[in-house]
Amino acid sequence: MMSAALAPTPRFGFSVDVLNRLAPRRGVRLSQGAYAPGARGGIDLYWPEGAHDPPVVLFFYGGGWEEGARAMYRFVGAGLAARGIACVIPDYRLFPEVRFPAFIEDAAAALAWTAGRAGVAPRRLFVMGHSAGAQIATLLALDPRYREAAGAPAPAGVIGLAGPYDFLPLQSPVLREIFGPEAAWPRSQPIHFVNREAPPMLLLAGGRDRTVWPRNTRNLAAALKGAGGRVVMRIYPGLGHRALIGGLSSVLAPLLPIRGAIARFVSSIA
Repeated sequence: MMSAALAPTPRFGFSVDVLNRLAPRRGVRLSQGAYAPGARGGIDLYWPEGAHDPPVVLFFYGGGWEEGARAMYRFVGAGLAARGIACVIPDYRLFPEVRFPAFIEDAAAALAWTAGRAGVAPRRLFVMGHSAGAQIATLLALDPRYREAAGAPAPAGVIGLAGPYDFLPLQSPVLREIFGPEAAWPRSQPIHFVNREAPPMLLLAGGRDRTVWPRNTRNLAAALKGAGGRVVMRIYPGLGHRALIGGLSSVLAPLLPIRGAIARFVSSIA
């Protein structure tokens, strides 16, 4: 087990406003909806114009389970849609309004909504997350209780970017508040739910990440392989925590391998 310092992630080392302003608009259709009532129940859909039955990625952003908003991630949604992959980005409730497992329950509701309202076949539906969002995405895929309660299907595959998958003990007082008493901590660790039925996973991390240590990615990949699961792992030596998500933008994609790796993984399954 390991400890992970999990700072809120929206404070990037680059301008999100610039990435969003430069995100593709031609060929990308944006629509909005609500998968749940309340201010945090909104959801954005980025669809490739003219595409018939494209693969769909449901993306959960990071922010230490404390902050974040779907509007900040236009560069992710539009960047994937420009590559022919529809992207759905929900908000979810955050600490201190809620504590674990409320944000996983919200994620399951968003997955059920996407599969139903967007008419996506499970074989073409993926979940993806960055940082805290990657913990949400992988736990949603590995622990079926949340999906079953929401009536959501198992995803065809999982994409985790710089995720905390194996981050006990919880040394931060804030994390202890978020995840409750010590007896409940194992429920928050995706690595505890690895089994041979796990969907294929693409796990990416930056070798220079000091927000969520890359050992999380290595540990989860090793556990999946040990259980007979299908996993592709990439550790990029020169990249940090925020550069990894920046690689999904159309501005930085030519310089960073992130979006291409995701597109290849999705096309290998869908």
